[in-house]
Amino acid sequence: MKEKITLVTGASRGIGRATALLLARHGHKVCINYRNKETQAAEVVSEIRSAGGTAIAISADLADEHQIIGMFNRLDDEFGPLTGLVNNAGILLPQSSIEDIRADRLQQIFSVNVSGSFICAREAVKRMSARHGGNGGSIVNVSSAASRLGSPGEYIDYAASKGAIDSLTRGLSLEVAAYGVRVNAVRPGFIYTEMHADGGEAGRVDRVSAALPMKRGGHPEEVAEAIHWLLSDAASYVTGNFIDLAGGK
Repeated sequence: MKEKITLVTGASRGIGRATALLLARHGHKVCINYRNKETQAAEVVSEIRSAGGTAIAISADLADEHQIIGMFNRLDDEFGPLTGLVNNAGILLPQSSIEDIRADRLQQIFSVNVSGSFICAREAVKRMSARHGGNGGSIVNVSSAASRLGSPGEYIDYAASKGAIDSLTRGLSLEVAAYGVRVNAVRPGFIYTEMHADGGEAGRVDRVSAALPMKRGGHPEEVAEAIHWLLSDAASYVTGNFIDLAGGK
């Protein structure tokens, strides 16, 4: 069986954390990427190792191309050839209508959510693609239901960044399909994570849950299950596709 080596960006909390823990339980060697939450990242690594798994944590700001390259180089040295990438890291800024959105806010969001994901995908493809001597692999981008719904009056900038991730997913999947690399995305909806507090409304999921068809918010572990499936051999004929995890929204 081919060794599974997977990088999960933004894995110190929320969906990234749940994904890293699930992948480790399924035999992946996991690299936990984080920016500044060192203690939380170390806790994820410790939990994986305590259960008999293999994990390391690497700090890298995904708004910085040089730090991303350094992270991938270190991963090469410590684990060997990458087989999976989960482009999960993303930021959300306080709720705002367009009248109050400034260029520096857009730059901050797009540098992490879009540019960071592009550069991580680039580095992963360089390692996985048969065109570069790789043995194939799988990339799962964490988009958002916001890319479809637009988040009016709250996060249209975040929604636009996730629209770019949808385009990246589709375009890259076609570009690398012949070289053994699959690219798919998940689009979570209202999930119970700390990210909502970053936007200034920690209880946002509870506020909107009654309006969802399933009448509840989702949990990070439910998103992690979809990510794991897309990375797995069970999804070996799936590329350029999206799984919506938004309770029917």
